[in-house]
Amino acid sequence: MDSFVFRFFCVALLFWPCQSCFQCFVDVQDFLRLCWGHVLIQSSAKNIDECFRKVERIFNNNEKMIEAARVGEGFDKKLKEILLAEIMPMVQEFDQKLNSEKVYEQRFQTAADNFIAAASKLPRASGCFPPCGYQSAGAVYNCMTCSYDSCEFPLDCPVEEIEVTENSRSRLWCDVPFDLPADIEVIWSFAEEVKTQQLEEFKEVTTGVDRLYSIPSTSFQHQGTYQCEIYSGRFSIVRLYFYIKGGQLGPAPEGSPDSFLPRLSFLLTACLTCSLLLLFLSLGAFFWLSVPEKEIPISNEEEVL
Repeated sequence: MDSFVFRFFCVALLFWPCQSCFQCFVDVQDFLRLCWGHVLIQSSAKNIDECFRKVERIFNNNEKMIEAARVGEGFDKKLKEILLAEIMPMVQEFDQKLNSEKVYEQRFQTAADNFIAAASKLPRASGCFPPCGYQSAGAVYNCMTCSYDSCEFPLDCPVEEIEVTENSRSRLWCDVPFDLPADIEVIWSFAEEVKTQQLEEFKEVTTGVDRLYSIPSTSFQHQGTYQCEIYSGRFSIVRLYFYIKGGQLGPAPEGSPDSFLPRLSFLLTACLTCSLLLLFLSLGAFFWLSVPEKEIPISNEEEVL
């Protein structure tokens, strides 16, 4: 193989405007062997550069091929198998042999069509579910970058406000619309009284696998933001936030019926205390008055004196 042609080919690839499934899965050397014998009909001259343009038009800029390759995670290896099954027989056949550009056109187009038909049958990604969380199952293979496109959502979900009443039962579900790994760990944390997503304000409450956090009887001390963070191994997948609020959880406003309850309780306690004190004083006085006075005898000597 001509080393000059090979170097020229490699440099040319660097300046191609984009990649495709062809470059993702076909080695540079096999690519060169494939295009080595490309001959123009009009001039009967070998022209590798024109072969590059055919590959770019039929494979790179083929929207159907790019869409067919948008498979779920792990199926890029299957894409490679499908494409190489179409390309490598041509590499073996065309290597060091001259072929008309018309032959290249027909064979390339057939290879692309066969790839589209086979790749379209592979499992698709489940898709991305906004607005938050690391969703590996939603990653889609992209032939333009030869890599998987992640959903690229933030880990933190928006705060969900939950209005409750005094002594009611509150149930917080750490649920997401996308699939989770089997080895998850769930950490519940609490930031008292405030509505926040600042991690430093939370204190850990419980750790385990339970995605349900239940408060049997909600009171003022439960008002604040609850955070549910789901881990897989050492990696965080998603953080959900629940802000519990309610007008009946805080102190009653001045003038409302509930605002008189503490005062009424104090008055009742004071009245009961006074009543009991008066009762004990009355009993004490009655007992003291009911005891007869005793006469103290005076001796004769004291009488003489």
